[in-house]
Amino acid sequence: MRSPAELDTVPWHSLTHAYGSAEDVPELIRAVYSEDAEVADEALTELFGTVHHQGSVYPASAPSVPFLAHAVLHAPGGRRQLLWLLAALAEHGREDREGARWSGGAVEAICEELCRVLPGLLPCLDDPEPEVRRAALHVVATVTPLLPHRTWGAALARVEAVHAGDPVPRVRADALVVLNRFGRVLEPLDSPLAEVRLAAARMTAERCGPPYAPEVVEILAEDGAEPDPVYADIHWPDGVPLEELLTGDPDAGLTVAGHWIAYDDPGGRGTRLAERIVETWRDREPEALELLLPALVERRGDPEGLGAALGVVVPWIGHVPQPAAELTDPLYELACAGEEVSDTALLGRGYPWAGLSNPALFALVRARDPRALELVPDHPDTRLLVLAAECFPAAADRLVPVIGRALRAGAGGPERVALVEALASFGPDAREAVPELLESLRTGRAATAAARVLGLCGAAAPGTVALLEEAALRADSSLALASTLARFRLTGDPEPALALLGELLCDGGGAAGHLGAAALLGAAAAPLLPLVEPWLTSWKREDRRAAAVAHHGITGSVERASRSSPTWWPRP
Repeated sequence: MRSPAELDTVPWHSLTHAYGSAEDVPELIRAVYSEDAEVADEALTELFGTVHHQGSVYPASAPSVPFLAHAVLHAPGGRRQLLWLLAALAEHGREDREGARWSGGAVEAICEELCRVLPGLLPCLDDPEPEVRRAALHVVATVTPLLPHRTWGAALARVEAVHAGDPVPRVRADALVVLNRFGRVLEPLDSPLAEVRLAAARMTAERCGPPYAPEVVEILAEDGAEPDPVYADIHWPDGVPLEELLTGDPDAGLTVAGHWIAYDDPGGRGTRLAERIVETWRDREPEALELLLPALVERRGDPEGLGAALGVVVPWIGHVPQPAAELTDPLYELACAGEEVSDTALLGRGYPWAGLSNPALFALVRARDPRALELVPDHPDTRLLVLAAECFPAAADRLVPVIGRALRAGAGGPERVALVEALASFGPDAREAVPELLESLRTGRAATAAARVLGLCGAAAPGTVALLEEAALRADSSLALASTLARFRLTGDPEPALALLGELLCDGGGAAGHLGAAALLGAAAAPLLPLVEPWLTSWKREDRRAAAVAHHGITGSVERASRSSPTWWPRP
């Protein structure tokens, strides 16, 4: 160990940390010795962000270790934080030691320094503060495989003493984990201490692998239901997080998740585990979502708990072909009640999950429950209407009027485009919204989408055709192309579309999109084949694929297209 008096013997100005020159490290280490707790805490925070930064270490990290170890024993406070900093600096996995970057690297240098000072830190295992003892155990664990023989024996004896006699169960559980790192395979599944049983079950599962023994699963379910929050968040060197272990055995994972959820889902851990399982094992959605029934039924009035449950149900219920009534009935009741739900669980999942006004109704629509159609008109959220159109294409009589009202109410920008495109789900049954589509075409608001949908509606009124012809003359090539294709669908006349596509394909820009438009013309695009075929050998795979699709759409044959683009063309 090295005292602050020796700080100036290190050439810190030639070393670096996370933010550049390490010349400020001596000042930070000296501040750790301050009698002013606020000053010392601020210095520790700075050290956590400089010599160790988000899991990374630097040339200045190893030289700081003996000074930090001295501060553990001699600074007026901050022992726990200093020990955790040392453990974080030295943390590595077995794969790191076996990698080419280990020898001569920063982590190896840190571990060598920590092995040298560890004998002086072992008395911390008898510290009056339990959290200091736990932090000291983690320091030992980080360098256990690297300790020289004499230090190895002394450290093992001290850890054995902690495991045998520490008065705090969670400290004894930590000591058990460290003993296993020493090669002492102890897995007391029958321990009278829940914390020790839980640690033993985790290590047994990690050592044996899935499928896990019933007694191990039972302990993980029972003793893991209400863990010490600090203990649950601790990462051990070479350790596998409990949720990851349980995800590897979906039967065990679902059993444990169900028990945790039924036990009031502490910290949302059961809900998160259920979601991890459906993300990993894509045939387990029905079972995993069924586990959330208690949360949907019993968490009413609990915005956070209900939000956590719906945060899993909303994204995944659409993958269940026929959700059971036991799941959809509570969703219907929640949707009717407009139950307050915290958006925290849905935030971070990205659009379209964040900020839903009625997530239960959103889930009910994704479940394709026809009762959702009763409620959608009273919740004209754009994302909800778009989803409803996708899930209920046969319900045009109920949904098209609602979408039309939203368009007339002045929806603009991306929302208007989404609403117009949603009408495509209904095909000819969207004719009731033709006035709104024509208004979009006239005003240029979502005009390209409106032109596409007008072609699907099949309403060839003279006013519609004239408006499409006018739009086809605009400078926007996307709008012009969509308008000529829509006119072809309504009148059967391909000439304007052929002329425009001929120009666009000769120009060469945006070939994939233009080739896709040619495919929509079918056999009527035969005059374009000389312009399509050269793209079958394009160096861009997206162009080759689009050309293959266009060639098949025009000729009805897959031979030439599949020969030119074999990897991306779906053979019959």
